[in-house]
Amino acid sequence: MSPDTPYFIGIDIGTGSARASLVARNGEIKASSTKDIITWRDKHDYRIFEQSTNNIWEQICTAVKEILKQSSVPATAVKGLGFDATCSLAVSDFGGSPITVTKGSGIGMHGDRNVILWADHRAEKEAELINSTGSIVLDYVGGTMSLEMEVPKILWLKKRMDPALFARCQFFDLPDFFTYKATGDNTRSFCSVTCKCSYVPDKGWQPDFFERIGLGELVDGDNWKHMGAAKGQVQTAGSPVGRGLSQKAAEELGLVEGTAVGSGLIDGYAGWMGTVAARYIENGQLSNVLPSLDESRHRLAIVAGTSTCHIVQSRDGVFVKGVWGPYRDTVFPGWWMNEGGQSSTGQLIDFIITTHTAYPELKERAKQEGKCIHDVLLDVLEKLRNENNVDTYTELTKNVHFYPDFHGNRSPIADSQMRGSIVGLELDASIADLARKYYLTLEAIALQTRHIIDVLNAAGHDITSLYLSGGQVKNVVIMQLFADTCGIPVILPRSYSEAVVLGAAMLGRIAAEGAKDGEDMWRIMVEMTPTGTLVAPGASSTVKKLLDAKYSIFLEMIDNQRRWRRQTEEASY
Repeated sequence: MSPDTPYFIGIDIGTGSARASLVARNGEIKASSTKDIITWRDKHDYRIFEQSTNNIWEQICTAVKEILKQSSVPATAVKGLGFDATCSLAVSDFGGSPITVTKGSGIGMHGDRNVILWADHRAEKEAELINSTGSIVLDYVGGTMSLEMEVPKILWLKKRMDPALFARCQFFDLPDFFTYKATGDNTRSFCSVTCKCSYVPDKGWQPDFFERIGLGELVDGDNWKHMGAAKGQVQTAGSPVGRGLSQKAAEELGLVEGTAVGSGLIDGYAGWMGTVAARYIENGQLSNVLPSLDESRHRLAIVAGTSTCHIVQSRDGVFVKGVWGPYRDTVFPGWWMNEGGQSSTGQLIDFIITTHTAYPELKERAKQEGKCIHDVLLDVLEKLRNENNVDTYTELTKNVHFYPDFHGNRSPIADSQMRGSIVGLELDASIADLARKYYLTLEAIALQTRHIIDVLNAAGHDITSLYLSGGQVKNVVIMQLFADTCGIPVILPRSYSEAVVLGAAMLGRIAAEGAKDGEDMWRIMVEMTPTGTLVAPGASSTVKKLLDAKYSIFLEMIDNQRRWRRQTEEASY
């Protein structure tokens, strides 16, 4: 390889691991390394999920050094890097040292456990208070702020932290923390502050909102030093942060001081960036459609892993009840985005499988047959389909109805008190029952995806295709269910695991090349995004009618659960 060949590094900080990938200008990934990160739980409180920026940074540094070694690419050839991360709250002092967020006597002191993970649901009461304000802030989160966002968590910390300790804290959405860690520059990203920190598009921070909920000290005479992003210190995706890598960060990463660092993205938005510009193969032929920036309005990115994000771009702001946004300048200057989501999808699939009494039998059978457990479950489903003389698994489970919000609803009803349910249970604890419940879980996730898309389109979007990434892409059954249930094609990325980190690498190239407008950024995305594969809707008319009926029942299950909750609450007073 030529020593003049430029490369870019993407760093993706997920829920359970950190990945670094070395990427060429054409999007080819030359080397990758993934390292596990620690998550702490509380055995007495299922809502608690905590991590450590020190632990994450150590794993990032190890991964970056490994990819340079694997590829034999010199550090001088790396021209830019970008970060994406989960929308988790990181807390440090003003010198960047981590501050403990764990409840108890050590809260607010220096310590490693300084990240409240996105999945942490401790701030339910704080979210309820915020949602009672009627603030303009709520207009930009679908009318209801999620307890997964950062301001409810900051308010939770304030209630439990010594005021003097709280006063020394600065708060970051996780992607912004790592651009700060890498550069020493505290400039924030539009993606993080607008999507997760209550920064209102075109208007900025709202002092009256923070004062009303009891966080008036964050206003700080309009300096907002605890939150950042004041007085123009906020950037669109990929714009260069500070002077690039600091000397200290460069030494720790094995890179060159001053290497460009692009303003970061939340992981779901990096998945959008790494997928929606793809051309695709249909019936063995490359589509002759050359994607334009305008076409991006019709492409919904679905990043499906532990949880799922649904992200779509528009030229004008579209207000959608129960769906986050609209957020301006999140990725492209002047463009708006909406974000739907499901709090537990991959996690829910694992939960349904591993808590069933037939799980030990499933594991043993998978071991004996040399298969993964999902393939064994499909074998069982296929046997059941033949025995019951039906054409599809949907027909096999037509009289059982599953509602999937075991961890609350993020969208489109924005109700953290929603819970899961199954109607049609039998006295059956066999592996066959597990296989049916597994398929019903996939079906329910697909039905809820249709619900989100229907709400987005009813509000003014025009979504005509789905661009998938994340671990669930490996599951061909749920991919076909998405296409059949939603009635539109699904485009799968060349690599399910690399789309998000590729989006992060694009941020590094945007920073290194100084791309400033949407057309230039889109050109980079088109050049770097590998060709995908199209999965067309394939349901028969019978199955389509059945899926439509199950969707109607799915919506009834929402109405019934909320009505029953009101009845029991009224009876409790």
